[in-house]
Amino acid sequence: MTTLPDRPHTALLVIDVQKGAVDAAHDRDAVVANIRTLVDRARAESVPVVWVQHSDDDMPEGSESWQYVPELEMRAGEPVVHKNYGDSFEDTDLEAVLAARGVGRLVVAGAQTDACIRSTLHGALVRGYDATLVGDAHTTEDLSAHGAPPPAQVIAHTNLYWKYQSAPGRKGGTVSTQEVTFTG
Repeated sequence: MTTLPDRPHTALLVIDVQKGAVDAAHDRDAVVANIRTLVDRARAESVPVVWVQHSDDDMPEGSESWQYVPELEMRAGEPVVHKNYGDSFEDTDLEAVLAARGVGRLVVAGAQTDACIRSTLHGALVRGYDATLVGDAHTTEDLSAHGAPPPAQVIAHTNLYWKYQSAPGRKGGTVSTQEVTFTG
């Protein structure tokens, strides 16, 4: 249903599953295992896996915290999009990467729920993409000391509100890892 012409394909977008972003994250091991399942299924179905890698003062490029977690291995030929902002489209080559592969629908997983995941989902929808959030394949750290709800509530709320997101000619949606389909 994407509004992008001639973009019938789907991609798995794996956002910021880096050591510095997920080492202290809620349900880290279960979420990373679900993302691994998604990556394996996407590869088996010849669906593009697009990796997004964030850098900032806390995760400088090339540092140990900037590295992807060891459970997830990028393969040669799989695109890696480097970013400095929450929205994975902002000031990156993500749009060009997706356009080259005819992608109009994204299946989204990664970290952090209340920052880069939300920003990228909204960025995708306003740019014409359908964007499906995998509800048990994203996570965040505990920011309750700064006034945020506990991580489980942040994740649950994001899953709830994204389930019903839509725009003219575009749709959001939330599914579990087991419910993910890379078609339609």
